[in-house]
Amino acid sequence: MNILKIAIVQPTLYWEQPLKNIENLTILISQIEKNTHLIVLPEMFNTGFSLRPETFSEKMDGLTISWLKKVSIDTNAAITGSLMIEEAGKYFNRLVWVEDGEVEYYYDKRHLFSLVGEDVPFAAGKEKVIITYKNWKIAPFICYDLRFPAWCRNTEDVDIQLYVANWPEKRNHHWKLLLQARAIENQCFVIASNRVGEDLWGNNHSGDSALIDYSGETKFLASNLQAIKTFEVNKTDLEEYRKRYPFHLEKDKFKFEE
Repeated sequence: MNILKIAIVQPTLYWEQPLKNIENLTILISQIEKNTHLIVLPEMFNTGFSLRPETFSEKMDGLTISWLKKVSIDTNAAITGSLMIEEAGKYFNRLVWVEDGEVEYYYDKRHLFSLVGEDVPFAAGKEKVIITYKNWKIAPFICYDLRFPAWCRNTEDVDIQLYVANWPEKRNHHWKLLLQARAIENQCFVIASNRVGEDLWGNNHSGDSALIDYSGETKFLASNLQAIKTFEVNKTDLEEYRKRYPFHLEKDKFKFEE
């Protein structure tokens, strides 16, 4: 499949209110265009960026995962976003990828935001994940990961890098510039979903969810309002660009080490 139809959901998030967030997201998702292939939700879409996993984390068979499974069936689309998960006595900020009512992939956030203490309750992920979906290769990342180009480096020739976030407005110029940088240096589409509204600490989130193409051109940048944006990406265009500008063939080769 050369054309992938993607919907970015940019919601207002209600602090530590999973049921209210799921209700709001259900309403938003009901407005998504038919025949959409992928629905992208932000980081911790059911709670906001909470540091209380002991209270709000779920198991992999919990309420929110069950809801994602139902959405994927009802919309006939894959759906992804991150939430707090408890597993084997540890807590993870985990992006889950659901297709046809089943969790097909998950990615645990590698870079935990120590500035506010995310590294205290949560365990860091150890592995990159490459999702294969409808003949597209997709690499998922979560928020703070965006600042680390070695981790995000496209050594697997992915077609899309996917970022889900709770990125505050006061550093939104970093968000926009780094998303462009990741697209340019990795010669791939970059798709990013962020939230809007305030969190517990009064940090405002301006959204700025985005689609950036393989040349670094911003094709879509959301406003600071709750919104849904549906668009198509074309793999043939990406491949032709790489043939014309084969910078990726001269990348340095090294292995990421702890």
